[in-house]
Amino acid sequence: MSTLRLKPRRLAAVATAALLAGCASLAPDGGLGEVQTAIAGKTGLANATLVRAPTDETQKAIQEMIQAPVTAEVAVRVALLNNPGIHAALSALGISDAERVRAGRLPNPHFAIARLTEGDKLEIERVLSFDVIGLLTLPWRAQLANQQAALAQRQAAQDVVKLAASTRKAWVNAVAAQQTAGYLRDVKEAAEAGAELARRLARVGNWSRLNQAREQSLLADATAQLARAEQNAFASREQLTRLMGLWGAQTRFTLPERLPELPPAVQEIDNAEAQALRQRMDVRTAQAEAEYVAQSLGLTRATGFVNALEIGIRHNTKFDNAAGTQEAKRGLEIGLPIPVFDWGQARNARAEALYMQSAARVREAAVNARSEAREAYHGYRTAYDVARHYRDEVVPLRKFINDEMVLRYSGMLSSVFELLADTRAHVLAVNGSIDALRDFWLADTDMQSALTGASPGGMGATKPSATLAGAESKGH
Repeated sequence: MSTLRLKPRRLAAVATAALLAGCASLAPDGGLGEVQTAIAGKTGLANATLVRAPTDETQKAIQEMIQAPVTAEVAVRVALLNNPGIHAALSALGISDAERVRAGRLPNPHFAIARLTEGDKLEIERVLSFDVIGLLTLPWRAQLANQQAALAQRQAAQDVVKLAASTRKAWVNAVAAQQTAGYLRDVKEAAEAGAELARRLARVGNWSRLNQAREQSLLADATAQLARAEQNAFASREQLTRLMGLWGAQTRFTLPERLPELPPAVQEIDNAEAQALRQRMDVRTAQAEAEYVAQSLGLTRATGFVNALEIGIRHNTKFDNAAGTQEAKRGLEIGLPIPVFDWGQARNARAEALYMQSAARVREAAVNARSEAREAYHGYRTAYDVARHYRDEVVPLRKFINDEMVLRYSGMLSSVFELLADTRAHVLAVNGSIDALRDFWLADTDMQSALTGASPGGMGATKPSATLAGAESKGH
């Protein structure tokens, strides 16, 4: 019988592999605790609770939270507890954790048995083999599996932060759309009053058909604007409902009547780019992915030439029935692939290309993070200035004009149609103020995402609102 001697380094590697195999076990919470730690301070909540599946306890808590008008914080908290998509993302952590444990276990041995006959002779062959390459590379494979599980946790945390930002923006849009629809109802009522008065005056001959048609046109336009605003309010509310994962009687939740007021001062950030590079989750995830690919490249190169090696213990027993004797043979066998057709170049080239790809993605994430941080902060400052301009200049000025028109109408210095037209312009200016306040809170969420979360996506330059544009085109 031949023997196989292992060098001390190989013995140490085998011992390390055995130690890792004994220590690898499933995480009690499936990695949920690491995700909660990663999202701390990035969802806009003091403490965010995550669950992998809805329970009676969470449903009861959600029902209590939506009894009062749903604030932005409540909407985010409900979404993190109840959104089915985030449940799926968090459940995937259990898959990656199971893969981590499986990769850290010793490879199973293989047992084979064969029965061979030749005339009166019978031979039974038994082989117990072990995957030596799998055993020797177990520490590296376990390390890669741990990195992969950590990447899955980073991705889940990124999904949580994205859901929180999307829910907050959906809440802002829903409240603003509801508030806009309410003001446009006032515009329609004013237009109805003007159209009815014009119809009566035209019927008795005190008003021309042209002026009556103009008032009727204003009513038709106000009706169309109100219908679009109500549809927008309905769609915005449904989007918020989907993100919160509500259905049935839960969809009858109420929203506040108004958006929150502007903060007293704008948030000053000295170096938005540096903060984004330090705290952005997608940048850190890209860096971790590049490190994982680099580690896997080293393993691929180490096993590129010989990627399999098996050592087997063979025991053959031969029976000679004619002579009534038996013969036993024992020994070791070594099996390895012969690199005749595949020398591992393709696998090495693929691993190197993956590494170059991951390195390029790190650079892309860094460039995008810098640019998006600058754009988000500039948009935040601009939106704040525009909203403050509406609050301090446009709306007070329109209110002053409207009050003066009421006085002039009371003194019979202006007609009722001038008063109605000015009332419509005042309401449209208020709607413009609502749009500006909505844009600010959306920009605030985008800025927080660009600095600490991930790419905020569809950021764009501030555009004049449709209601304001309509007011400017119609005048008085």
